[in-house]
Amino acid sequence: MSQGQVPRPSASRWSLRRWWLGASLLLVLLLLGSMISVGWAIADLTRARTRLLDTIGPAVVSVQQLGTALVNQETGVRGYTLSGRAEFLTPYQTGVADAAKARGTVAASSAELPWVGADLEQLDRAIDAWRTVYAEPVIAATRAGAPPLAVEAGKAEFDAVRSALSTLQSKLEDERTAGRAALNTAASRLATTCVITLGALLLVVLIGVGLMTTSVVRPLSRLANHVRQVAAGDFDHPVVVSGPREVVSLGHDVESMRDRVVAELERAQAAGRDLARSNAELEQFAYVASHDLQEPLRKVASFCQLLERRYKGQLDEKAGQYIGFAVDGALRMQVLINDLLAFSRVGRHTGKHADHDATALAEQATRNLTEAITAADATVTIDPLPAVHGEAPLLTSVFQNLIGNGIKFRGTEPPTVTITADRDGPNWTFSVTDNGIGIEPQFADRVFVIFQRLHAKDSYPGTGIGLAMCRKIIEFHGGTIWIDTTHSAGTRVRFTLPALDTPTDT
Repeated sequence: MSQGQVPRPSASRWSLRRWWLGASLLLVLLLLGSMISVGWAIADLTRARTRLLDTIGPAVVSVQQLGTALVNQETGVRGYTLSGRAEFLTPYQTGVADAAKARGTVAASSAELPWVGADLEQLDRAIDAWRTVYAEPVIAATRAGAPPLAVEAGKAEFDAVRSALSTLQSKLEDERTAGRAALNTAASRLATTCVITLGALLLVVLIGVGLMTTSVVRPLSRLANHVRQVAAGDFDHPVVVSGPREVVSLGHDVESMRDRVVAELERAQAAGRDLARSNAELEQFAYVASHDLQEPLRKVASFCQLLERRYKGQLDEKAGQYIGFAVDGALRMQVLINDLLAFSRVGRHTGKHADHDATALAEQATRNLTEAITAADATVTIDPLPAVHGEAPLLTSVFQNLIGNGIKFRGTEPPTVTITADRDGPNWTFSVTDNGIGIEPQFADRVFVIFQRLHAKDSYPGTGIGLAMCRKIIEFHGGTIWIDTTHSAGTRVRFTLPALDTPTDT
């Protein structure tokens, strides 16, 4: 384990999943408890409201109606006794019916108010006594024409009725007062329960937010800061985090990835140093090839030519032929070395990249080939070409090689070379077309291999490095090059270069 590496999270550390399950269970239990508490408070409030509004309230009203009916009965009996007229007996008769109806409503409340039954029985006895002792005898005597009884008669019995009724009314008022108090208490309990429940939920939410911030958000923020610091280039910065198991595990994975990146970076830097050393050795080889190797070749060629001139006529034909082979081989060796050096320099000794008009580059290549074009009676047509970004000498060399190939590998007719360009998304596709001998499709890839020739060296001059050089230059500029095998009348070489502007839909 590297220094600063995060250890694997231990099994005793709670995971986010366990935290989430525990918090969810606690929240569910709290919600269930809150629902039960609020439901109980609502049920208590409903019971208190039902008792007050559906039982006590109607009983109080019915007792008042019962008292009114009894008073009407007493008033009717008295009026009938004094006047002897039958219409004065109507309030008594109506009061009897109203009293019976009101008593039935009061009696219905005995299910919730058990004491009502006993008080109603006492009231019934007082009413029966008043009717038996006073009301019925007075009505019967008045109908028979007997003289009326004294006003004080029956007063004691009706006072007993009033006393029993007053007792019932007083108890019902007490019940109504108690019912109102119970209703207020239930409403207050419900409000208190709701407030406590909401407060508990709010407290749980705040605790959850605090735990989430402390256990998850802050560790993730610290991990993100570490990762950003590493991503900014400080690969030696250790990624150390704490918190839930998942966050620690993620930090461990990031730290392991950082270790691997550091190891790969060290290997890449070592490879870079090896590459730099290899390039330096290649530079030294290029120097040796361009000076030390070519000097002996020049001496061999010079002395062979001197030998040929000095002993001309003294040597037989075979000796002169051998000397010619030696001179030609030395000269060709010099050309191969120079071409190889030019090939190796592509992409290493880079000049200044800039925007260039491809038409001007192609025209410059044509001017460089003026002697060959004139000798072959060739025609070079250059359509308007776009601007490209790169090194002018290298891109000019591409056009020069392709135009030169069109002139070199010509057929029986005077050579013609046409250069065009078309937009293809983010790239420009250039086409160099000639009417020469063409290239068979099976050799379309082989011609781009260095020193590969499709013809004998005596048939066409050159070392076979031209198209390989073109491919290296085009790929160095971010493009590709290939032989268009669909073109049959001659050869068409196509290559791409990135466009300078943003691609547009066509």
